[in-house]
Amino acid sequence: MLTIEPPLIDLLPYPGSSNKTLSNLPKSAIPLVIAEIAARSSSLVLVLVKKSQDAQHLVNNLHFYLGQEHHLDDEGEADGPAEIPIIHLPDWETLPYDSFSPHEDIISERLKALSQLDDLRRGLLILPVQTLAHRLPPREHLDGQRFVLKVGDRFDIHRERRRLEASGYHAVETVREHGEFAVRGAILDVFPMGSNQPLRVELFDTEIESLRAFDPDTQRTITKVDSVTLLPAREISLTESGIACFRRNWHETFEGNPRECSIYKDVSSGLAPPGVEYYAPLFFNQMASLFDYLPADTQTIRVGLIHGALEQFWSDVSTRYESLRHDRMRPILEPKKLFFRTEELLAGLKSFASIEIEDADSKHPRIRSLPDIALEAKSDDPAAKIRAFIDTGKSVCFVAESAGRREALLELLARHGIRPEPVRRVSDFSPETQNCVITLGLLDQGLVVDEFAIVPESQLFGRRVPQRRRRKQHEIATDLIVRDLSEISEGDPIVHIDHGVGHYRGLETIVLGEDINEFVVVEYQGDAKLYIPVTNLGVLSRYAGGDPDAVSAHKLGTDRWTKAKRKAAEAVRDKAADLLDIYARRAAKEGYAHRIDETQYDRFSDGFPFELTPDQETSIEAVLADLRAPRPMDRLVCGDVGFGKTEVAMRAAFASICSGTQVCVLVPTTLLAQQHFESFRDRFADWPVTIEVLSRFKSIKETKAIIELANKGRVDIVIGTHKLLSSNLKLPSLGLLIIDEEHRFGVAQKERLKKYRSDVDVLTLTATPIPRTLNLSMAGIRDLSVIATPPARRLSIKTFIKRKDQPLVKEAILRELLRGGQVYYLHNEVKSIERSADNIRQLLPEARVVVAHGQMRERDLEDVMTDFYHKKYNVLVCSTIIETGIDIPSANTILIERADRFGLAQLHQLRGRVGRSHHQAYAYLLTPDPRSMTNDAMKRLEAIEAASDLGAGFQLAAHDLEIRGAGELLGEDQSGNMQTIGFSLYMEMLDEAVTAIREGRAPDFDQTESAHAEVDLKIPALIPNDYLNDVPLRLQLYKRISSATSAELLSEIEIEMIDRFGLLPTKVKNLFEQAKIRLVAESLGIRQITLGPQSGRIEFLEKTKVDPTILISLVQCHPDEYKLDGATALKIFRETVGTEARFGFIYEVLDALKRPTTK
Repeated sequence: MLTIEPPLIDLLPYPGSSNKTLSNLPKSAIPLVIAEIAARSSSLVLVLVKKSQDAQHLVNNLHFYLGQEHHLDDEGEADGPAEIPIIHLPDWETLPYDSFSPHEDIISERLKALSQLDDLRRGLLILPVQTLAHRLPPREHLDGQRFVLKVGDRFDIHRERRRLEASGYHAVETVREHGEFAVRGAILDVFPMGSNQPLRVELFDTEIESLRAFDPDTQRTITKVDSVTLLPAREISLTESGIACFRRNWHETFEGNPRECSIYKDVSSGLAPPGVEYYAPLFFNQMASLFDYLPADTQTIRVGLIHGALEQFWSDVSTRYESLRHDRMRPILEPKKLFFRTEELLAGLKSFASIEIEDADSKHPRIRSLPDIALEAKSDDPAAKIRAFIDTGKSVCFVAESAGRREALLELLARHGIRPEPVRRVSDFSPETQNCVITLGLLDQGLVVDEFAIVPESQLFGRRVPQRRRRKQHEIATDLIVRDLSEISEGDPIVHIDHGVGHYRGLETIVLGEDINEFVVVEYQGDAKLYIPVTNLGVLSRYAGGDPDAVSAHKLGTDRWTKAKRKAAEAVRDKAADLLDIYARRAAKEGYAHRIDETQYDRFSDGFPFELTPDQETSIEAVLADLRAPRPMDRLVCGDVGFGKTEVAMRAAFASICSGTQVCVLVPTTLLAQQHFESFRDRFADWPVTIEVLSRFKSIKETKAIIELANKGRVDIVIGTHKLLSSNLKLPSLGLLIIDEEHRFGVAQKERLKKYRSDVDVLTLTATPIPRTLNLSMAGIRDLSVIATPPARRLSIKTFIKRKDQPLVKEAILRELLRGGQVYYLHNEVKSIERSADNIRQLLPEARVVVAHGQMRERDLEDVMTDFYHKKYNVLVCSTIIETGIDIPSANTILIERADRFGLAQLHQLRGRVGRSHHQAYAYLLTPDPRSMTNDAMKRLEAIEAASDLGAGFQLAAHDLEIRGAGELLGEDQSGNMQTIGFSLYMEMLDEAVTAIREGRAPDFDQTESAHAEVDLKIPALIPNDYLNDVPLRLQLYKRISSATSAELLSEIEIEMIDRFGLLPTKVKNLFEQAKIRLVAESLGIRQITLGPQSGRIEFLEKTKVDPTILISLVQCHPDEYKLDGATALKIFRETVGTEARFGFIYEVLDALKRPTTK
């Protein structure tokens, strides 16, 4: 804690003393004063604020003033016990009587906070007043369902499973969220409430052998722990006694038949339906208040007009109760059973010593707000104000958000003669002896106290400093997204490379003597079944290309498949030649190799106020490497909406300008051009870069002047709509073309862009790459970077497909407005948009509604969007004008009327307008009666509802391939061939054709088909059901093992399986050993290896790499063990009893075949 002498508050109240009121504090000083009170107090300090966002803001500021920034790790979590713990009890962020449950992360944080209060004697507890008004579960609920696991404890997995379910945890196949658990043999994965990471409990017999934290994304172990506390998963009790209590209280409280109520039926069967939290009093004999959890000597601080906020909350609750109380299917409890009245809460607060901080009505003698000391980038002396401030004799502590920002700030200040001394935390700052220091922290408002000042960088730059990021590593394998078998379900079409399209019928285990193997069953026409051993799944791929329901299976034993494949092969050869023609032109044309000034580039990078996600870093490195290379770049950056593609583009633009070339940024709409213009201007404010925008917002005269300057090379960055494609714009030294939101440009515009592709570096940004783009990237013709890592604490968007009705619309908008957010209401018919806005005004008189659409005058539209951005309005009724690129972090709900009329990419873009902060975002796709929607529309809506994960844009593009068929790679003709043989196989054949023509040989598609060697050693080689019973996951692992191209990859899969599922049984070890033998066989050009207890056979490809003289030598030297069998096979004889002997013999044979001939 920063020590200030004498203290800012002279006397602290004590129990029984009168309340103390402070009404002379500037807003920026409130966190500092609260930190001082907490540091001087020996008891718990309860801080009440008016709103949820105020509470989060205060928590960040207190971490800084109490010197706890060093306690936060990369996840933004405390990594050690703090001297003064800061506990945040968050609000549910739902409406009173809501039909939603709070997000799991919020429940986790609340339960963690309540459990910490048990033995906390000193610290800070921060919460908004509406949280105080909620009745809470009794302490016995937390105490009774809390249990501790330690290494060495006895552990009955079946009993613990029942205990977890009774505590509200639910069983899943793979643990990813709080409150989930999975059991696999002797391993239990669980994500405990209140924990930052899920845990893996590994048993040895009935004892806990190890406890390990693991990454929910990769499922790989991170670190070992000695013990863990498991809290209940909910604030209600789903134990047998809890459910019995609920049923008893329900009968006493509500009239009518409880069997008509879904809530009653779900709870009776042990489920927790959405919104069950508003029935919490029924689960307990008596509820508790927060006061029951607090020590008797707690002090309270009330910030702002708490009484008014409580009255407003009670009024909102009463209004909601009156509007919802008459629903017989969902009866609700009276407000007094769920919430405390204002007078009850104020009476409860009276028993604690209290300080009230009111809005300032006078000046504090020692504390002042920070004067304007912002750096003025365009001035001759940018640091004049801050230098003048320091010259008055004040000591200054600068606050930077990260180590990178600190270095940039030090460098910038040094250029202006200011050299602060770095200190680890603010408590190390001594104003009496140090004139100027710099430290790290999250602070957005500074202040002046006595003779020193705290200056956050946001007030130096006039830019908001972001919250600390929660980093998670994501890996995305671009081919697996489309080819992965794990998504397949029974009855889906599947492609066998030799036999064509059939229907997947599941996994089957077949026992042949000692040989137990698992097979994938594929059904063909006439009920013919094909059994493919799981060791050979490389021959299967998921069918994508057209409507899966309309695909008819091929007939086994006919030439229909061969003909279809031959026809496709011819088309593929031509296509590959065309593609390579473009590729060769690009490669042969000596492009411009950018020379990037590393020092300048690093300084520019440091100006980015956020920490890069791992995917952003990778994409930026790839783009810079392309710019440095002499061949023209053609890279597609596919990143979900709001995942940071623009920063990739800005760094590429800077690198290009450094090399003395011009940059052109092409966007689809005027609004987006304007937003990009402002973003680029802000980002390049400190650099001598000329940026201009060409759009409808400019007059003809202005446009002409900009084009003239640009043609003379005097504009560095030109941003604009398709006006940029006009023939007047020449850009003599154009080095980089950036195309944003590529999926919005038409074919004609793209054809015009194509002329740039072979001589200018092209960087394309898109959230949903349209299928043709995706195909090009996957075929390796364009380079692809995927940004799939969500930024800090971003939650995925909850998506609902609902029939439109007024109560639903009212509830959705109200839920957002009550947490201080904003709403998009999308109505895509300009003629009736005003009527739609009037309906919302009548429905919600308190909402501030405004209309925006593309037929408004440009200036009016810009004014509306600016007002909405600055929260002058909180509901925007609009057309699809918002689809492109407008970022409003506080807009977290979108309602889309007639969602069935939109394409998949468009729905994803629209949905991506919300969810740009760490609040749960909601998207409502409002539809008419399902009978009036087309099948394709239903499928699109189902796909977007299913793909609600963060980073789903890429998967959606792959779905789009299936729903509307993949477009041809060049030109506009649709590909019948791709429909016939499926997207995956088409791409594999195209890859082979491209590689072959590049190497100057004819494509050999037969070679592709049979490149997968088959190995059958007549031994059990499978993943047993009792080791892993999740069929899709088993299938995915089989596919990964059979598709692995190196022993290193196999080893990685092996390590991952041991980590996730425990030690490998012998059958799984055999599976990996066979896979290693397959790799050796494929490298030698062997088609098939079969080996039993007495003899075996090795069949070679026509173009085998085995020297024929080796075969002759083997047959001559060991006639009793080797015999030729026709022109392409070798018979082998030896008695091999047991697995080890068989593996030993086959390796011996393969080593002999590898050996060079000796004369």
